[in-house]
Amino acid sequence: MIRPNRAWRAAVVLASASLVLTACGSDTNATDTAGEKTSESPSADGSSGGAAAKGDGVLRIGSLLPQTGDLAFLGPPEFAGVDLAVKEINEAGGVLGKDVEVFNADSGDGTPDIAGSEVDKLFNKNVDAIIGAAASGVSLSVLDKITGAGVVHFSPANTAAGFDTYEDNGLYFRTAPSDRLQGQVLGNLAVEDGHENVAIMARQDFYGEGLAEQVKTTLEEKGASVAEYILYSADAQNFTAEVNKIAASKPDALVLVAFNETTKIIPQLIAKGIGPQDIQLYFVDGNLADYSNEKFDLTGVKGTVPVPGEVDPTFNKRLLEINPKLKDFSYGPQSYDAATIIALAAIQAGDDSGEAIGANIIDVTREGTQCSSFEECAKLLENGEDIDYEGASGPTDMNDTGSPSSGTIGIQQYEKGNTYKQVDSVSGVIN
Repeated sequence: MIRPNRAWRAAVVLASASLVLTACGSDTNATDTAGEKTSESPSADGSSGGAAAKGDGVLRIGSLLPQTGDLAFLGPPEFAGVDLAVKEINEAGGVLGKDVEVFNADSGDGTPDIAGSEVDKLFNKNVDAIIGAAASGVSLSVLDKITGAGVVHFSPANTAAGFDTYEDNGLYFRTAPSDRLQGQVLGNLAVEDGHENVAIMARQDFYGEGLAEQVKTTLEEKGASVAEYILYSADAQNFTAEVNKIAASKPDALVLVAFNETTKIIPQLIAKGIGPQDIQLYFVDGNLADYSNEKFDLTGVKGTVPVPGEVDPTFNKRLLEINPKLKDFSYGPQSYDAATIIALAAIQAGDDSGEAIGANIIDVTREGTQCSSFEECAKLLENGEDIDYEGASGPTDMNDTGSPSSGTIGIQQYEKGNTYKQVDSVSGVIN
């Protein structure tokens, strides 16, 4: 099967019947072939039996993740995930006989726009792949630059549905499921909670618009009314006009698709009588954070975020060995898997160049012998076997667009003190 150009619109069908509710308790292209190996298995000395390798023999990975900006709370677990993977890869012998090198850069959140200059810094380190960004909009702003240079662009946290159809030279991938899944789960949740007149307030950007539209579609399919649908400027200093319109629509629930501007919006909602103690509020992965330092009360607010299908009780402990200060572990598993998949793809290709890695990424995630660690998978590849890497974030099987073909969305709920815990999860397949 020829791997389609991303401009070709993948038919993504997310039927309600495909969603399986799983109780988790309260504890917690260049265009290439897909599904087939695109280069011969590496020989015993690590070289490919096919065309001569184009890489320089050392796999270099850049981390373009948020050290600053509204999503900075996601940075620590993401950096830790990459660093943990590289540590374990090198302890197991590295890639093609040499240690993997990793270089960190700050993606910011798009305001101000620093991602482009940070990518240049990574290019100066001769990276073969870049893991990041967290924000879909930031990734979109540098995607052409990265893939145009023949470098793999692999995000652990991008969820915008638009990436499935974007022309990216076959070099963009992600381990987070499309917002087609999160949006449907959130819309279903609001209806199942008994709400019939739901307002939606979302950032007007690549991420916010796509997720909000999926929530709206799902609500209407389930028979609920959308009381008000507002897209706001992500750079706005206040949200008075938007909040007034939401209040006038008299909703019984509000879906807030936001980043850190949530801290400005919540007090205005409270002042208008539509705060967390007045109506049901729903957050998403972009604003599901620890607000324990804020004075408002989020008790009862629910939120959604991609989570591992099966939680490995040892994984967070391993992350803490990398960064003992971690309090949030969101997207840590997905970051770990991104780095591991890149390394395995380089081994299968027998080549550390971005183009060679990109041609093999999908293949190492599906339709082979299942394995769950770099060391185990690398040994299988060295023996000439096709592999199906099952990661820390769960099954990593990718569809032909380089996105997960399934995923799990955790349903979280805030308690007194403005911290949250998982109360349920929903797993879904994206065909």
